[in-house]
Amino acid sequence: MENNKLKKLDVTWIALCLGDLPIDVSDDLVLPDVMGYGTTKNEYIVGIDQFKQLLKEGIEQRKLLKNFKYQIKPVFIKSMGEGNTVLIVNEILLSYLLDGNEKTLDLRLSTVYTRKESTWKVIHWHGSLGMDEEDGTWHQEEWQRENEKLQQKVDEQTKELKKSFEELKSTQSQLIQSEKMASLGELTAGIAHEIQNPLNFVNNFSEVNNELIDEMHEELDNGDIEEAKAISIDIKHNLEKITHHGKRADRIVKGMLQHSRSGGDKKEPTDINALADEYLRLAYHGLRAKDKTFNAELITDFDTSIKTINVVPQDIGRVILNLLTNAFYVVHQKKQIAKDTYKPTVHIGTKKEKDTIEIKITDNGNGMPDKVKEKIFQPFFTTKPTGEGTGLGLSMSYDIITKGHGGDLIVDTIEGQGTTFCILIPNN
Repeated sequence: MENNKLKKLDVTWIALCLGDLPIDVSDDLVLPDVMGYGTTKNEYIVGIDQFKQLLKEGIEQRKLLKNFKYQIKPVFIKSMGEGNTVLIVNEILLSYLLDGNEKTLDLRLSTVYTRKESTWKVIHWHGSLGMDEEDGTWHQEEWQRENEKLQQKVDEQTKELKKSFEELKSTQSQLIQSEKMASLGELTAGIAHEIQNPLNFVNNFSEVNNELIDEMHEELDNGDIEEAKAISIDIKHNLEKITHHGKRADRIVKGMLQHSRSGGDKKEPTDINALADEYLRLAYHGLRAKDKTFNAELITDFDTSIKTINVVPQDIGRVILNLLTNAFYVVHQKKQIAKDTYKPTVHIGTKKEKDTIEIKITDNGNGMPDKVKEKIFQPFFTTKPTGEGTGLGLSMSYDIITKGHGGDLIVDTIEGQGTTFCILIPNN
């Protein structure tokens, strides 16, 4: 009974050594201080970490072999040390294709098992290659050359993979920057509209103040001090309005500059309600600049208990803008089909939930089927016609929220009724 258990364990051990099982299996099968000799002169292993490294190298080399097979032929099993130690010897015939050539190899594997707390574990092993009947010498050098040849191929492939990975990272960075600049282009019309309003206020109040100053001078010349003071108060109020709208224009310009940055900026305390409201208007007027006939109901519901949260403002603004632009796009598309029977509506709101800030953007567009929802955050996936979307916006937004801010981006949609995107950001 015990021998049958050991034989089954021995088959598992051989499968592990030949790369048929995950490396972590060794944690349950091998003692931490295992010792072993491989099939070449330099393969002397002490400890499970070295053993795992050997397995890893073997698995990489085996990837280059085709039609890898092996047959196990038991040689003998011998119990020692009052039955707590057992030696099992097997002959293993390996066959495989390497560079289109058929290869065979005889391997002898001797394994010593010891019983630890009623469980058998490998304490020592020794792998050797079969005898050459013609000259009686070991095939160590030939096998070592095979290993070196395989290792060279692994190294070459690893070098190529590293090069490809670096090129991919560079291309990804360029694509993301292109997506950022494309969204900045979408913003241009909205920025022009939004910046015109405060500039109009600044110009108008400046003209009014010039007139009031002339009136104040007249009153002073007439000796009417009280009336001159009253006019000065009006001038002060107008200057406050000029300052307010000047700062509004300044925020829009700074937001535009931040939006165009390539990244790497630090988190800073940000008024998330003001940020969301800003991009709502920029996205809306950006679309209206393309189609003057388009109108939508804008609904805001901001949690005033939220003061500031620690985020990278241009990145979060980019996410909000992307989601809002998509929302306006889908309700615009639905309006063109539904005509007067449909009222486009986009809602944005914030809410504080314990240690999380929630930003929710909802539209009453056509929603998405499940097969689209499953792919919505995949890079380059888009439902827009060719030339109208890169497929990077939502993927980039997802990475900004999940990787850049440790949050989550969730989509909830009902086909034919609308979609809600929920941004969850830790309130640290």
